[in-house]
Amino acid sequence: MEENKSRKKIEMNIVVDSNIVFSAMLNTQSNIGQLLTDGSTFFSFYSVSLLKTEIQNHKKKLCKIAGYTDQEFEEVFYLITNKIKFIDEILISDKDFYKATKLVATIDTDDTLFVALANHLHSNLWTGDKKLIIGLKAKGYTKILTTEMLYQLYLDKKTKQQLGNK
Repeated sequence: MEENKSRKKIEMNIVVDSNIVFSAMLNTQSNIGQLLTDGSTFFSFYSVSLLKTEIQNHKKKLCKIAGYTDQEFEEVFYLITNKIKFIDEILISDKDFYKATKLVATIDTDDTLFVALANHLHSNLWTGDKKLIIGLKAKGYTKILTTEMLYQLYLDKKTKQQLGNK
C-alpha cells in the first residue's frame, strides 16, 4: 500500500503553445525540453492538433537550425509530441473560442487556439511569448505559466518525490 502511494502521480493540466514546442525540439536538453520529456510525471501537457501540422510545415527550418537529419527530426518530433495530448480544435466550445478571440485580438491572433484550449480545459497556458504574457496579464488573465515558474514547480515536485521515496 505504501509503495503505491509513493508512485501516485501529482498532475496539473497545462496547455503548451507553439513557441514552447519549437524550443523543446531545437534543444531537448534545455529546461523546456526537460520539462516536456520528464515533467509528464507531474504534469499533463495538452495542445491543439494543428500544432503537429505547424511543426511539420517548419521541418526544413528546424532541421537547418538544429542540424538534424530527417531521421533525427522524426525522433525528436516523436520524443516531444508523444508527451503532449493533442485536442482537435473542433472540440473547443464556441464560448471558450469567443472569449479567447476577444483576449488576444490586440495581442496576437495566432495564439487564439492555445488560449481557447486553456480556457476549455480550465488549465494554465505555458508560453514563452513575452508579448502574449504581458498582454494577457494586462487584461486580467492570470492562468499563465512561464518556463521559469514551471521549472521551479517541477524541481519542487521532483525533490518532494525523491524525499518521499527514501
